[in-house]
Amino acid sequence: MRGPTRRQLAREAMLGSIDVRTWAGLDLSSPLDVYDLCDKRGVEVQFVDISMEGLYIRRERPRILLSALRPFPRRVFTCGHELGHHEFGHGSTVDELTDEAAAPPTFKHDEFLVQTFAGFLLMPTLGVRKAFAMRGLRAEKATQAQFYTVACSFGVGYATLVTHLTYGLDMTSRHRSAELLKVSLPRIRREILGTASPAPLIVVDRHWALPTLDTEVDTQVLLPHGTQIEGDRLICQASIAAGQLYVAARPGIAALHLPEVDRSLFVRVSRYQYVGLSRY
Repeated sequence: MRGPTRRQLAREAMLGSIDVRTWAGLDLSSPLDVYDLCDKRGVEVQFVDISMEGLYIRRERPRILLSALRPFPRRVFTCGHELGHHEFGHGSTVDELTDEAAAPPTFKHDEFLVQTFAGFLLMPTLGVRKAFAMRGLRAEKATQAQFYTVACSFGVGYATLVTHLTYGLDMTSRHRSAELLKVSLPRIRREILGTASPAPLIVVDRHWALPTLDTEVDTQVLLPHGTQIEGDRLICQASIAAGQLYVAARPGIAALHLPEVDRSLFVRVSRYQYVGLSRY
């Protein structure tokens, strides 16, 4: 007997993500804090010093383990993936290291389901369309730097957004996706900053919609000109054409104000490759 098709699984994943968002009192367009959502769903999230993607442990108090060694945005998507295992009633599962932009070597029903669930949960259809529209962009024509900025606004990686737009939302062609994924992150950072930089970069523009700005020590943060920052967690490195470039210098919480849109938000800086529970 044949199992469900990919289209059927994608629909199940999308509806599942809508159910979770609705349960949590979240709208169907805004970015979300996946760690806060897991806490609300009664699933503990812990960062560990292990070389893997993630691990879901099904027990009385379910737990998700995420590798602190993986890039910061990748941990966000992996957390959504592991939450999918919980939401669809799967057993304990280990997810080994994968290439963010690569398709799985063999089709696995459960893995496709939770991977697609994570995409719709973190990057809902209405939210992605809104994110491009409010910036005056079209996904098929946007530059790599513009894709990078939109990805930052959802807290996910560049390749994660490109892949979801292609295979989840059908907003870009496979040819366009291949072109975008050929470009390395260092090259995109150089395009945005005007100089080469090995450090991770988060771009915050006036359309930023996440409730907080989460980062870790030694990550660069590009903010709009005129941004006001309280505290010493972020240290200014330079003022460039694209904005004010800061580096996350020490763990803790700070506040920043975006004057152009008269909006304030908290910045939460964790230790580099922090090991421990997400709530801390």
